[in-house]
Amino acid sequence: MEFFRFSRDIPFMSWRRSGAVISIATFILSVFFIATKGLNLGVDFTGGTVLEVSYSQTADLGKIRDVLADLKMSDASVQNFGTSRDVLIRLPIKPEISSAQLSETVLSALRQADSSVEMRRVEFVGPQVGQELLENGALALLFVSLGIVAYLAMRFEWKFGIAGIIANLHDVIIILGFFAFFQWEFSLTVLAAVLAILGYSVNESVVIFDRIRENFRKLRRASVTQVIDNAITRTMARTIITHGSTQMVVIAMLLFGGEVLYYFALALTIGILFGIYSSIMVASSIIMLLGVKREDLVKLEKKPLQDEGAVV
Repeated sequence: MEFFRFSRDIPFMSWRRSGAVISIATFILSVFFIATKGLNLGVDFTGGTVLEVSYSQTADLGKIRDVLADLKMSDASVQNFGTSRDVLIRLPIKPEISSAQLSETVLSALRQADSSVEMRRVEFVGPQVGQELLENGALALLFVSLGIVAYLAMRFEWKFGIAGIIANLHDVIIILGFFAFFQWEFSLTVLAAVLAILGYSVNESVVIFDRIRENFRKLRRASVTQVIDNAITRTMARTIITHGSTQMVVIAMLLFGGEVLYYFALALTIGILFGIYSSIMVASSIIMLLGVKREDLVKLEKKPLQDEGAVV
């Protein structure tokens, strides 16, 4: 049983010029915000102090945030760690105060609010460690991108590899642009979401590319535009079901996952929405721009000429 059936092909490629304008505009805006405002890097990248404290009963995270806000540390990250009684607090670097003094100040303020609080551990993440994490994350992004290009080029053709990676990097830049514009905290969990979106988007592109290759073999008399429109339309039912079910899970994390999963789910939400758009409008438009044709994917079989005048 097919839940979403389309009686005729949707002319996606007739909208490719409008899609190109939208894509270029959002891409330029994202690059502009990243260059001018920059990313609000979390403690994982900038360095800072990490405190693990324990309470005798369920910790009130809102009350802990209020205590930190009174200390003018509202940019600190507060989350449960392991159990509901254990709390992990991430404090950014304060140049005017040492890590030891900072941890003592916070612990003293927490004990004034609740005398049962106990310090479990204190760790200091230096700026050098944070810089290494940032560089390693960028390298991971680069290697994943190169791997995607190589995979698509080997499975299909180099034009599909170029189209796939441009579409995926389009999604990544837009996610970073949102985080730069709104100054949301960019942490390791957000970086993990960005890498996950790369794999998620390329999966959608591969499904469409597979159908395009199949259509080139079946629809012998159809033009390239008709082949691509038919391929996208025939995969729309799968796209709606897959992305819809995934987004429901992500929304659950966004609403009920707490602070630790909030920005992770937010990055996934942006990536999924733009991933659908880029797989349909960006990747497919680019392979048309690169001049994809039937001969790129279907090897023509040359039949041997029969010599009618041959004597056996």
